[in-house]
Amino acid sequence: MRAMLSALLALPALAHALSSPDGQLQVDLSVNADRQLVYAVQRAGVPVLLPSRLGLVLEEADFSHDLRLVATSPVARQRERYTLYSGKRSQVDVRANEQRFTVANAADQALVLTVRAANDGVALRYTVEGTGRKRFQRELTSFAFAPDARAWLQPMAVAKTGWKRTNPSYEEHYQIDIPVGTPAPSQAGWVFPALFRSGAHWVAVTEAGMDGRFHASRLAADSTGGTYRIDGPEPSEVFTGGRLLAETDGPLTTPWRVLAIGSLKTVMESTLGTDLAAPAVPVDRRVLKPGAAAWSWALLKDDATVFDVQKRFIDYAADMRWPYTLVDADWDRKIGDAQMKVLADYARTRGVALLAWYNSSGDWNDTPYTPKSALLTAADRQREFARMKALGVKGLKVDFFGGDGASMQAYYVDLLNETAAQGLLLNFHGATLPRGWSRTYPQLMTTEAVRGFEFATFGQDDQDQVARHAAMLPFTRNLFDPMDFTPLVFGDIPNIKRATRNGFELAQSVLFLSGLQHYAETPQGMATVPAYVKTFLRELPARWDEVRFLDGVPGEYVVLARRAGRQWFLAGFNAGEAARPLQLDLHWLSGRTGQLITDGAGERELVQGRLRGPTATLTLAPRGGFVARFR
Repeated sequence: MRAMLSALLALPALAHALSSPDGQLQVDLSVNADRQLVYAVQRAGVPVLLPSRLGLVLEEADFSHDLRLVATSPVARQRERYTLYSGKRSQVDVRANEQRFTVANAADQALVLTVRAANDGVALRYTVEGTGRKRFQRELTSFAFAPDARAWLQPMAVAKTGWKRTNPSYEEHYQIDIPVGTPAPSQAGWVFPALFRSGAHWVAVTEAGMDGRFHASRLAADSTGGTYRIDGPEPSEVFTGGRLLAETDGPLTTPWRVLAIGSLKTVMESTLGTDLAAPAVPVDRRVLKPGAAAWSWALLKDDATVFDVQKRFIDYAADMRWPYTLVDADWDRKIGDAQMKVLADYARTRGVALLAWYNSSGDWNDTPYTPKSALLTAADRQREFARMKALGVKGLKVDFFGGDGASMQAYYVDLLNETAAQGLLLNFHGATLPRGWSRTYPQLMTTEAVRGFEFATFGQDDQDQVARHAAMLPFTRNLFDPMDFTPLVFGDIPNIKRATRNGFELAQSVLFLSGLQHYAETPQGMATVPAYVKTFLRELPARWDEVRFLDGVPGEYVVLARRAGRQWFLAGFNAGEAARPLQLDLHWLSGRTGQLITDGAGERELVQGRLRGPTATLTLAPRGGFVARFR
């Protein structure tokens, strides 16, 4: 703590300090003795982020040094309300204070820094006004933590590695509770959201406000001394022939650099990642129907993408009262348009809609699955979207993207804008982190960008790590954005010894947020569980109004409560090898009693019980979990 205070006091006389509406967070901004732009963040008077560099370098202008503050706007109160169809809250109220600071370099060129302070964190972004070409070179934004801070980070995969050169897809295991300053495994760096703990305060770092004109970023591999820096994509992460870094005529504005800050409860309940995304584009609200989907590929793989199996999965979805069935890769070759239309028509009679898989890629990877290279141009997409609507398909799963370059981001946004206009649901796989897109494009129901369940079917090593990995996801990947982990298996996995108990699997249905929740279990596996489990999954809400963080440690265990209407659903799981006793404060449920489902004595056994406050005690089995429903 003494080192943190000394570093903060080393700042020159503060040019400005912006506080959150509740006064707990303060962002201190100054031009230091070296004429560099720096900032620091305090919470309740305690340093959280030490003095950290700001700045931007374009080919046409250098805002890294020789700077002076030339203008400061009045503080503006930000008030906004928006809707989420696939998020932790259905209605979000935004309250923040915002201020703009203009600095000039030695050439009298101006950079505008916009800083926003909310009760749950801070954010900043840069704008370079004026006409003419502006070509991004590098960004100096950094996040300096005290030497004793800790980090929970996912490495970024090196581009063009992995199966058929499909990396990066944000599909690596996390490094858990490591010292800040630990170098990344490769020069590719670390992905967002990045989670840190500094003393009693937690910080989740990410970005938001991606509109297709800027490349996506990550944290640089080198964080010597606990200072993390913004870095850009690798040169190969581009649409064929497209740009890597942002370049524009006229004003250039970066995405928001976002830091959720506070107690772990504050960070876990924060919506900053979507608060700072652009408002929703026009879309037909009648198509925005979140829900569960039956899906054959998770356990049955490629051979199951045939007419008879897909028809059985439509019946399975109807029996489970799930509104969707996903028909995966190679459907165009193994089923074909005519039979796909028959399936869609049959599904409609059962109250089920079809989703269809597409391969996004052109030549940026070597994936063989089809339909491939069918969405590369606006004319291609217009033809394919009309084709899907004629077949009766309601949404697309688009896979195998090529990274984070500006041209690849533009491709994503083209798909988002055009599916919004066509009234088609969308699911990105083999994809980048969505960074708040579910607010701007509400038809984007979910995105993979996670080492999901499929990896735990490929090899025993991934299966053995899946519990600890899953216990990271509510704190990081799924913190702000919907996540298509494709959870839940009660039966056997071919050639794999399952490491988790059924309570752990069932808890994922509540803990993991996804507008389209693709369940991995087959009809045969679902038939092995008690009727009350099927009833729970049939009646589980597809959209949530509120979230409460009750308990947890990243990578170890988590307990959350989610509200839909007047019902509350609690869920938790334990990634450890030992039983974990819990004591839950449930006074806020006003004496209601919940129906509990948790693990029994056997590895695959589930049992019913009751959960009631004001204080409830519960013991989670090793690699086990629970759900509870309060009507």
